[in-house]
Amino acid sequence: MEKGTTFVGLDVHKEAINVAVLLPGERRPVEWQTSNDAAAIRRWVRKLQRSACGDLRLCYDAGACGYAVQRVLRGLEVSCVEVAPSLIPRKRGKQIKRARCDARKLAELLRADLLTEVHPPTEEDEAVRDLCRAREDAHGDLVRGRHRVSKLLLRHGWTWSGGKKAWGQGHRLWLRSLRFEHEADQWVLEEYLLALEHIEERLRSLDEKIERVSLDPRYASVVAALRCFRGISTLTAMTLVAELHDFMRFDSARGLMAYLGLVPSEHSSGGKEHRGEITKAGNCHVRRLLIEAAWHYRHHPSVLSLRKRREGQPARIIAIADRAMHRLHRRFNRMLERGKPRPKVVVAIARELTGFVWAAMRHYAA
Repeated sequence: MEKGTTFVGLDVHKEAINVAVLLPGERRPVEWQTSNDAAAIRRWVRKLQRSACGDLRLCYDAGACGYAVQRVLRGLEVSCVEVAPSLIPRKRGKQIKRARCDARKLAELLRADLLTEVHPPTEEDEAVRDLCRAREDAHGDLVRGRHRVSKLLLRHGWTWSGGKKAWGQGHRLWLRSLRFEHEADQWVLEEYLLALEHIEERLRSLDEKIERVSLDPRYASVVAALRCFRGISTLTAMTLVAELHDFMRFDSARGLMAYLGLVPSEHSSGGKEHRGEITKAGNCHVRRLLIEAAWHYRHHPSVLSLRKRREGQPARIIAIADRAMHRLHRRFNRMLERGKPRPKVVVAIARELTGFVWAAMRHYAA
């Protein structure tokens, strides 16, 4: 058999892995199913290594099973890539999906070099990312818990009119003073308020843990540089670092914008161009945070709240952050004056903010 590269496609599930092996010069793959555990993976990979005459390349699509299989294969010094599921080419008219077919398709596309590789984080980066996502989940629980309380009161005709800001000290005292006619309703309110107290304590605990991680030497300097930007606090900076975990993998600011789904979709053909809403592809966690940060640029430029954050930071990083603050504020107001809807304006500002963040991180890495 002539020497070449053996391509292997894996369709990974919780309990089983479908394997399709394309040997050099062969059109039909060798297929089998194995259990999804480290010992079984090591056994069949060693058999492939002994029987393959040339290089061995494996791939599987990134999904709910995470990076466990890739890390086992990396320990065996085997080339394995995880590919982006949303970027796998698909036949439009095909209505049948099977695990065997998916494994075979991955092997064929890998040999044709038509797959897009994802950038896996290290185990430490993944742990920090999970911590940031746990905080995001807790905040979502808090919002849902507050909605339950407000809708319970609304059904009984009670609304807060003691000020604009709800859930402050005055609002909480008012909630505790309410008395329902029926005892069951009173129990419901007390249970909801108790659940909110637990969630708020979880949030405080998670915030402290994220603050502690941000002081780690691996993240401290990068987080401090990102905090020079208006609208980016420690929590936002840590989430950016944990989710992206390597700014150097993006060759351009447009590449990062596209990865975050902040670029407009496009359908152009026959000399006609049509651009629609943003693609919303890629990392939704970072996209949401950057859109939230973009709202801060509606205010007049000021460094009073940033002065303490910027102490000891490189002058080049501060200059980029200042340029972003002035440019994005002007652009925010100009787009509003042209009659653009405010949500569209914020998304456009978030896209440009992404470019400034990329420039700062590239300069910092250099």
